[in-house]
Amino acid sequence: MSRRAAILVLDGLGIGPAPDTQAYGDAGSDTLGNLARAVGGLSLPNLEALGLGRCAPLQGVAAVERPKAAHGVAVPSSPGKDSTTGHWELCGLVLAAPFPTYPQGFPAEVIDEFARRTGRGVLGNLAASGTRVLDDFGAEHRRSGRWIVYTSADSVFQVAAHEATVPLSELYAGCAVARELLQGQHGVSRVIARPFIGEPGAWERTPRRKDLSLPPPGATLLDRLAEHHVPRVGVGKVDDLFAGRGISSIHAATNGEAYALIHGALQSMRRGLLLANVIEFDQSWGHRNDVAGFHAGLRALDAALPRMLAAVREEDLVIFTADHGNDPTTPSTDHSREVVPVLAVGPRVRPVALGRRSTFADIGQTVADFLGVPPLSAGASFLSEVWSD
Repeated sequence: MSRRAAILVLDGLGIGPAPDTQAYGDAGSDTLGNLARAVGGLSLPNLEALGLGRCAPLQGVAAVERPKAAHGVAVPSSPGKDSTTGHWELCGLVLAAPFPTYPQGFPAEVIDEFARRTGRGVLGNLAASGTRVLDDFGAEHRRSGRWIVYTSADSVFQVAAHEATVPLSELYAGCAVARELLQGQHGVSRVIARPFIGEPGAWERTPRRKDLSLPPPGATLLDRLAEHHVPRVGVGKVDDLFAGRGISSIHAATNGEAYALIHGALQSMRRGLLLANVIEFDQSWGHRNDVAGFHAGLRALDAALPRMLAAVREEDLVIFTADHGNDPTTPSTDHSREVVPVLAVGPRVRPVALGRRSTFADIGQTVADFLGVPPLSAGASFLSEVWSD
């Protein structure tokens, strides 16, 4: 079978509250809706033509009468609002329980053992933004060589180190130690290496971040495809999010790099799945409450769409979606529990209304159906609704 599918995950691009948004402390979050209001309306002609304005009302984005894509939204059904949970659910694995979080910092037994095994002390150990911990602890880290350890509202153990103080190889090795420690009851979703450079008042995180995820506890779309020898191509941090199981990936530090890699993959792939993570809506703008940057990023995405879609072939199914929200207009600098857009496009895709899907897993189940592998454990395929034989 020469079919090709692509799941293009616009990290953090939520499109409105989920039924349980308030329970996650995210009342008022609506990433695209609030952004549109904050900038006085969005001008995104290519996304508008696909049908983005039919996914949810967005100031400046018309609900066009004849969209080019099948369109709707998907509701998160796994507990949590992090990238790992979202990507696993997109690939058909719904979690029964959330990953642990540490709003008061990690327990002493974890921090003490991490320090003992790595030979370096620890600064911080609190829930805070990445920019704040550098401001608060960066100078002391340079002086003492102690790790900066912090977390967020998500299930993450983050280790920051200056590249001139701790070699990258040692930072990565230290994070591997943390990943070994953080299992079972302390099995956080991700351990993240956060290298930075610069001087006090001008710290700068580098693109040499590394994520160490837990392996998925059940079969995903990637596993099904691997079992049946269907090729998988990754763009962005997707290999990290699946602990390298079922996929390898070329990382991209910017959205522009990701768009170029997506275009290249769609030009060269013969068959199989392209799974891509487009990182900056989340990492560069959502977490930093950068409304102007987020807005500019949306315009750049819109401008990049025609070139990416020019590489789509007759038998292709391409789905644009997201993994959670990250509203840059709210006081929070963390992810937000939101529904995500679903835009499915291809020469043989009928531009029907997909409605409100009850789980992100509908996307993975649809791709499994499309690529002819056995069904996943969660989700309902919408392939019969959108595909013209």
